[in-house]
Amino acid sequence: MANATTRRPRPKYLSLPALLFEIRLPLPGWVSILHRISGFALFLAAVWMFYLLDRSLASQADFDAVRRYAGLLPVKLVLLALVWAYCHHFCAGIRYLFLDLDKGVDLATARLTSWLVLAASLALTVWLGAKLW
Repeated sequence: MANATTRRPRPKYLSLPALLFEIRLPLPGWVSILHRISGFALFLAAVWMFYLLDRSLASQADFDAVRRYAGLLPVKLVLLALVWAYCHHFCAGIRYLFLDLDKGVDLATARLTSWLVLAASLALTVWLGAKLW
């Protein structure tokens, strides 16, 4: 009869708002999530970029049209976001290559390399964005 009164812990199912705002994810976890998001964004943007490349190589008039299109502010902002996505994906990918070699897996080094990935990707984005703008 004692077994009938004891309650087993029930599994907790977390919603997206709970994952984003209630649970505090460590910095290496955010770098991992941003790595996946940036990879997915680059994958989706490849179609658009190849289309722009195809149009720009078709003729001189199409090249001029793509150049005017790329000069619009919303397009520039999307291109800047893609530059950040590439820089972050590249820097985080190098970090994960080192993690695959069992370098930097302890907590202090993982946090440090996460900060370095974020700082390097933002610095590269500013540098490349200034050259492209």
